[in-house]
Amino acid sequence: MLFIPGTLIAILTFPGVIVHEAGHRLFCSLAGVRVYKTCYFRLGNPAGYVIHGPVHSYGAGFLICVAPFIVNTAIALLIFSIAVNVSSTAVAFPLYWLGISIGMHAFPSSGDADNLWRYSKAAWRHNPLAVLGFPAVILIKIAAVLSIIWFNLFYAIALLLPFVV
Repeated sequence: MLFIPGTLIAILTFPGVIVHEAGHRLFCSLAGVRVYKTCYFRLGNPAGYVIHGPVHSYGAGFLICVAPFIVNTAIALLIFSIAVNVSSTAVAFPLYWLGISIGMHAFPSSGDADNLWRYSKAAWRHNPLAVLGFPAVILIKIAAVLSIIWFNLFYAIALLLPFVV
């Protein structure tokens, strides 16, 4: 596989980073969780972040952690559905790039997985739904490892395939 430094990937797919962080921010707002600081994009590691206050329920914590998967996937699908119906390639190709860049950043980060692990560990005795957090953490960590072989790009392409096949 071709190795491209993470900073270059972040620059080429910056809309996906922005939407990823906007997803976290949106779900914080929906859950009534105070946000202290949001960085939608920067050159560095991480490429973006949301620093928020304590969550008030397990459900809120779970949704804040997995928000990018929900939001980025939905927006990428919406963009792909528009792109395939555009007759001008000058418009369609930028839409495909936008959809792929957003889809590539759908997976929560390892930091998100660590937060979800803490929330799940603290809540599993009181909230039966918390057991769902443990397999989600494992899947997020696997996706992070597989990103070395471009799993996130393959995911974005998989989102596009139903529209072009």
